[in-house]
Amino acid sequence: MSSSRPWIIDDDRYERLRLIAWWDQERLARARVLVVGAGALGNEVLKNLALIGVGRIDIIDFDRIEASNLTRSVLFRQRDCGRSKAESAAAALADLNPDCRVVGRSADVLDDVGLGWIREMDVVIGCLDNREARLWLNRMCWKVGVPWIDGGIQEINGVVKVFVPPASACYECAMTENDYRLINLRYSCPLLRREDLLAGRVPTAPTIASIIGGMQTQEALKLIHGLPVQAGKIFVFNGATNQFYSTAIQRREECLSHESWGEPIVGPFSAERHRVEELLDWAAATYGAGDWELVLDRDLVLAFGCQVCGERRYVLQVLSRVGHSEATCAACGQMMTAERVHRIGRNDRGADLTLRRAGIPPLDIVRLRSGERELFVLLDGDRHEVLGDQRGMRGSG
Repeated sequence: MSSSRPWIIDDDRYERLRLIAWWDQERLARARVLVVGAGALGNEVLKNLALIGVGRIDIIDFDRIEASNLTRSVLFRQRDCGRSKAESAAAALADLNPDCRVVGRSADVLDDVGLGWIREMDVVIGCLDNREARLWLNRMCWKVGVPWIDGGIQEINGVVKVFVPPASACYECAMTENDYRLINLRYSCPLLRREDLLAGRVPTAPTIASIIGGMQTQEALKLIHGLPVQAGKIFVFNGATNQFYSTAIQRREECLSHESWGEPIVGPFSAERHRVEELLDWAAATYGAGDWELVLDRDLVLAFGCQVCGERRYVLQVLSRVGHSEATCAACGQMMTAERVHRIGRNDRGADLTLRRAGIPPLDIVRLRSGERELFVLLDGDRHEVLGDQRGMRGSG
């Protein structure tokens, strides 16, 4: 059947999206979204973000693509096996929508992501598969006041949680004592992180990844546009029965995650290039002499000590990067105890370490303390390395 209308070619790829009354494509083009995790769920979120034209998409994932990923990950191909998930996903998005600036980094959210990086984002989307990473991301987002959206899938079921600091309930508010027991952080289990901690496999289908990834992206879309969201709630989808329900998380006022650091001081420091002692000397020269200390968020292993034979070995390495095998005593074969520190002073062992070696990632915000005085310093010397641009680019409002 012929049509009397001439064939019209519209070169605006967002034309159908602009028909939505509240849609603001320019606002989306200015938006910055960080996606943590590029597995099955992350693939769906990333694909959606690129399709709607989010201007800057950052991706972090430390894993590599395996053949089993190909049944659940829309952005990966057979030729990608063995490649970094984050970098492969970034390349696929750049091809999917050249309007988007996409940066993919093979990195671990626990060790490699600084608060200054999180602070530049309009929204953070978590596509993670373990409690430890979720809790850490929650605490980082709360410190710098950035909303984040958690998603989880198993078999054909899934959940979505939206968190908006500082007022809403947060991820940690819903944690139980058993959750804490299963997380290897300094306030709970003192054991070292074993090499097989992340070796588990969660059974999932691509269908549930599409559903939950779509919901996460839609909540991010609302946050970017300033539309209302139901923060502090858990949205649950049961794929076996097609039942959907939501439940509110009760906010715990004493929750450890509810710490906000406010506006930091900008310091000309780089985690890779500057030492702890240089930062402390700068604080003393700029803000008054005193016993300034660097307060660490990540445990630093000072040494290992063997309680059986008395052997002691200095390590000076962040706890999460120390393997279980490294804690074995070379003299008697017994497991040694980690001696950990949470602060480094000017005259302490470790003051000559680079900030990175002390567990500080690039573009982090660090806490310095001298008596009652406290400073929060942004390591702005890492800005170009992490973001590739200048300060002041954030803003979807």
